[in-house]
Amino acid sequence: MMPGRSLDQQLGQLGTMLRIRRFEEALIELAQTHDVGHFHVYVGQEPTGVPALALLREGDVVYTTHRNHGHLLARGADPAAMMAEILGRSSGTNRGKGGTLHLASAAHGVPTTSASVGGAIPIAVGSAFAFHALGSDRVSICLFGDGALEEGAWHEAANIAALLKLPVIFLCENNSLGALGHKGNEYPSSTLAARVLADLATPFGIPSAVIDGTDAPTVEETMRNAIRRARAGEGPTFIEAQTVRWPGNKGVWAQLVTGPTRVEYAWNRDAIPAEHRTWFDEEDGIVRSARAAIAAGASQAQILELEAAAHREMDGAVQFALSSPWPDGATAFEDVFGDPAVNAAVGARPVASGRQR
Repeated sequence: MMPGRSLDQQLGQLGTMLRIRRFEEALIELAQTHDVGHFHVYVGQEPTGVPALALLREGDVVYTTHRNHGHLLARGADPAAMMAEILGRSSGTNRGKGGTLHLASAAHGVPTTSASVGGAIPIAVGSAFAFHALGSDRVSICLFGDGALEEGAWHEAANIAALLKLPVIFLCENNSLGALGHKGNEYPSSTLAARVLADLATPFGIPSAVIDGTDAPTVEETMRNAIRRARAGEGPTFIEAQTVRWPGNKGVWAQLVTGPTRVEYAWNRDAIPAEHRTWFDEEDGIVRSARAAIAAGASQAQILELEAAAHREMDGAVQFALSSPWPDGATAFEDVFGDPAVNAAVGARPVASGRQR
């Protein structure tokens, strides 16, 4: 156990990981009977986002991608409102207007989601520029996949961040380990010519770290160092957190091919489905985190209760979403334009100050 990382902290983070896992599994199940549109899930990457984002202070900001559900839950967003948003209901996080690909909650430090590959990178650097100009010690966190490094936006944003020593952390969640090549109904692995992703930060003089994304203590320590540098005015950091892609994420649509996760896999290997034994036993960071908690003194009963609580909460979130009303058509132009003159021109109601749920 890392010094300063108490058992309570480990169990708290494991509980959040299990909540994220159950949210995503419940969404996949829900999509079998309801139209939720195209969506992406964070299964297998929970031990990266949870410890990394737990270190932020009020006022820090997070910019994320199409795999955003786990990030918002890690920051404390309400899963019931998130599920309602994904279903387009009026009780959703963004009143049903954002959907899965544009979930956001400024109240939790996630001002916006960009589902465009690499789209979050310039925005995150823009916030860091504002913090720098204001003399603030706030930091901006940019989460993106390995594919975003193929975009020109990365090079331009990294150059500006390095040149001005902006307080931004580039957290690349590389889930392409173990991904298959580009063939029928499968996403390709990275098409980058650069074999070492951290090499793309080197020309700009940005310090980098390549870590195991399923190793929560290492993620936490690496992120803590990056945040310290950013707050001290020492500029950006690039972190590549590597994970093996969850089998259900290899197709165009997320599928629960492994079945719902059972946390008892951490101590009962015989319960793991034979065809997915390698992934759960060696590559799933939740199983790894549960084993670490047991080694630190947690009981199996404590961990099973965390799992049960996650199931209860997410089952309730689904029911809340399904019972929530659709938005009234009259609200279509509300909260769309920030300029009062534009609001008046289209008959939209002005946005109230601080109006975030």
